Amino acid sequence: MKSELVTPSHLARKAVVYIRQSTPHQVVSNQESLRLQYALRQRACELGWREAAIDVIDTDLGLSGASIAHRNGFKELVGRVGLSEVGLILSIDVTRLARNCTDWYPLLDICGLRGCLIADRDGVYDPGTPNGRLLLGLKGSISELELHTIRSRLTAGLLVKAERGELAVMLPIGLIAGPERSGR
Repeated sequence: MKSELVTPSHLARKAVVYIRQSTPHQVVSNQESLRLQYALRQRACELGWREAAIDVIDTDLGLSGASIAHRNGFKELVGRVGLSEVGLILSIDVTRLARNCTDWYPLLDICGLRGCLIADRDGVYDPGTPNGRLLLGLKGSISELELHTIRSRLTAGLLVKAERGELAVMLPIGLIAGPERSGR
């Protein structure tokens, strides 16, 4: 599975596999996804990287991609790309890298500037070329839309449950639920 985009200058730098799952529950219950993500080391080898030149960043396991606020692994990745240490970023799906365009486009900018490729299961992309930027931009926009769609569905479900009177919410600490009052 070689790619014509991979050059000797890319191979002279590290390939970094970025691994993330959105919630602690997914980390525990979705082991197959973790296995697939860690298996990307093999994909890097197939693209030409030596095993010793492949790093894994998995410090963001259990953290949502909605923001980079607490994602130290993502911040490390961007920093290393900025230092020209990384020739390839691999993720099971590029949407694992960022779920909003505010975080996504700066990553594309720094990758394009530093000559770093981005790869997922679908292919290898060069964010420094118009076609690579277009495809990655579309994937990022779709990912952001997907996040809004998921939130919208969850909110709609909660509203329907509330209308039926079946929505149970936790009270803030210090408050105690009392008997229901009628007539109000």
